[in-house]
Amino acid sequence: MPAAVPAWDPAQYLRHVGHRARPFADLLARVPDLPTQPPADRPRIADLGCGPGNVTALLAARWPTALITGYDNSPEMLDKAHVDHEGPTSGGGRLDFGHADVRTWTPGEPFDLIVSNATLQWVPGHAERFADWTAGLKPGGTLAFQVPGNFDAPSHRLMRELAASPRWRDRLDGILRHADAVLDPGAYLERLTPLGCAADVWETTYIHLLQGEDPVLDWVKGTGLRPVLTALADEPEAREAFVAEYRAALCEAYPAGPHGTPFPFRRVFAVARRQD
Repeated sequence: MPAAVPAWDPAQYLRHVGHRARPFADLLARVPDLPTQPPADRPRIADLGCGPGNVTALLAARWPTALITGYDNSPEMLDKAHVDHEGPTSGGGRLDFGHADVRTWTPGEPFDLIVSNATLQWVPGHAERFADWTAGLKPGGTLAFQVPGNFDAPSHRLMRELAASPRWRDRLDGILRHADAVLDPGAYLERLTPLGCAADVWETTYIHLLQGEDPVLDWVKGTGLRPVLTALADEPEAREAFVAEYRAALCEAYPAGPHGTPFPFRRVFAVARRQD
């Protein structure tokens, strides 16, 4: 079965917005000054996989004179971004959103910064796109991204195991990403440095303390579980049965503590600055 194109739910995704936005803020903290500096001109920035636009707005906060475009292929996410964040920025720049497929997007003009937050894990072979993206940077421009590195964590491993079980494999075979959806930090360094970039690559494991009932399930309903929910959308009883089995497994893997449910989450970061 070919992989399902996930149907996205911006409201569900934003339920954990504080935890989800923190890695992007940590990524931006390592992005150097952009080559285009006002008042001579306005920097040009692209956000690949912008989702509902909440973190794209952080780009406008740091570079208020910039012309920023967030790209996504989800109509639901783009609708939310248009309504909540599109328009002029405080420093005379502008924040816009447009439809694009990250698998094929190529810069149509020189960019000061191309950034991507928790998107490239959905793009098989995404490291092969680095050459096109870095070639589209101005000299001194930066490619920066972060991806989840937790595909071998219980949250994802249990999902894959359940989908591959006899009860579900006929419906769900092949729709979920595997542990090789992202590369290790060293492999990203090896891909970026031959492209004429000074690369800074690292990893961080966050321990998110989640609140509420079934909080890890609530988290993955906004992201990793979307292909399953999409594939079973026309079978409500089957979808609820899968979610019930998965919920029980998550409760055992992530027991609640006295102050909430600890949810370890590894992420991999890269900031590559074009040197020529």
